[in-house]
Amino acid sequence: MSYRHLRVAPWQGDPETALMGPARGRGSPEVDAIRQGIDRLVRKGVTTVVTPALSHYEAEPFFQAGFTLHERLHLLAKNLSAPDSDPGTAPIHPPPDDLNISTARFWHRRRMLDVDRRAFQGFWQFDAVSLGEALNATPHYWARLAELDGKTVGYAITGRAGDRGYLQRLAVVPEAQGKGVGSTLVNDAIAWLRHRRASLALVNTQEINERAFDLYQRHGFVRQSEGLIVLRWST
Repeated sequence: MSYRHLRVAPWQGDPETALMGPARGRGSPEVDAIRQGIDRLVRKGVTTVVTPALSHYEAEPFFQAGFTLHERLHLLAKNLSAPDSDPGTAPIHPPPDDLNISTARFWHRRRMLDVDRRAFQGFWQFDAVSLGEALNATPHYWARLAELDGKTVGYAITGRAGDRGYLQRLAVVPEAQGKGVGSTLVNDAIAWLRHRRASLALVNTQEINERAFDLYQRHGFVRQSEGLIVLRWST
């Protein structure tokens, strides 16, 4: 089904919930188009519609169409020309000696989703569709697995569009958190973006996720004055 200037997808395998956001490269959707999209989804049995993380400018037509605020996110940016030896950018935990970082392949997606389910709760968990969207959100991406003792304990997805880089996803299982796994994955992402000549890296995280916020700050990411928001519409 076609949705003009809108990107619509299933949400976590729930037939009553859908994801709706601006279509990539198509500009901001009109309020009437969003309302028509909601009507189509409702006729298919959808009762709840959520958006991806949006800027306040992108969110305006969705507010006008009846969406309400679901959650606020920090947006952080890192100037990739700044040396990582600057104070405040070094990770607290060195990587474990037995930590292995490797390229995540298509056949590793089940392992990535298992990590995701253990690392995040409820609303923020990825399913196969949202994982695929994260991998294809930019023209170029870098997907990495972290393993300890032969077990997958984390993964990261980094994307690049032009000279901008995006840390699309970083997930570490609870029992491996605080051991340098997240820091190693962030360093790996930054190195890849620099090699690809990106000048800026962006990442977002929930305002309540203090562990992730602190991790990114230690790596030189700086919180931006205006964050991102996720919206929700329900019948």
